[in-house]
Amino acid sequence: MLTTTNHRSATCSRNCFCDRWTSITKIMTISCKNDYTVLNSTEKVAIGTICLLITPLSLLVNVLILVVIACSRNLRQHPSYLFMGSLALADTIACICFTINFLNFHLSDKSFEQTEYLLKLGGVTMAFTGSVGSLLVMAADRYHAIYKVSTYKVLLTRKRALVAIVTLWVMAALISFLPLMGWRCQACQSCSHLFPYVNRYYLGFFASLVLVVIVLILVAYALIVWMAHKHEANMSAEHPELARMRVDIHLAKTFSCVLLILLVCWLPVLSFMMTDVVATELSKPQKKAFAFCSTLCLLNSGINPLLYTLRCRELRAVLKSLVASVRGCKGCSSLASD
Repeated sequence: MLTTTNHRSATCSRNCFCDRWTSITKIMTISCKNDYTVLNSTEKVAIGTICLLITPLSLLVNVLILVVIACSRNLRQHPSYLFMGSLALADTIACICFTINFLNFHLSDKSFEQTEYLLKLGGVTMAFTGSVGSLLVMAADRYHAIYKVSTYKVLLTRKRALVAIVTLWVMAALISFLPLMGWRCQACQSCSHLFPYVNRYYLGFFASLVLVVIVLILVAYALIVWMAHKHEANMSAEHPELARMRVDIHLAKTFSCVLLILLVCWLPVLSFMMTDVVATELSKPQKKAFAFCSTLCLLNSGINPLLYTLRCRELRAVLKSLVASVRGCKGCSSLASD
């Protein structure tokens, strides 16, 4: 009799414990459940239209730059154009991966498996990290070309440029796939309100890293403008009779464009990411604003070749020769058909 009573009490205790644990688990599941797809039908159409307007043009320009650099042996031998090729490659990948995965996430109602989602997110993050990293390498290259003119070609060889590009992409991949490798949210408090399965502290780490890179880019271009201004001032003092085009003014205009584009395209997204780190909850309007601000990063991938690459005379000359040769081939084919 005593044994039966003890068995019943033990069974009851286990059942009570299981019921309590089930209720606690349900509460935790409900509290951890974030609504990531917050766009209504009108907003889905609007954000889809924005992506489909930006992506083809951005993709066309970046692929064109890759083709021009690949077809010219002289450009491939120059480290600066290798860095431009890295930027164009990163922006090409960003256009493809971002548009497909972004629209698939916001426009479709299907749920994504954790590994699948983090793999796709890692690809997008790697592309944008490679893009910003390439901008930093290009800024450092231009600073070094002005600061150490005599030793620039000796120190920065093609081999060293390739090593720098490979190192950049390896670091971008490692940083981007950290969530897939284990740095993901394990508890409710650490989950991001903007990205499923992503740890908020990783989001803060990534946003801080991109912000530091942007600051370094701006510092490099500011130093370039300052050195050019100092050089022009010395030249004007030594030869006041010569009428010269002010290079420093031209560089200052370029720096203003770089500053404006980087801040407009990246600051809103980084601000939302940092807010997600410190805030306990994000409202639906904030999540909707973040979704639309994310398209500015896509826009940046389309502006980069116009601002940094197509302004180079040598690359434009190669592009014109390629266009002329294509027209010549078309003319020859039309004559042959006649």
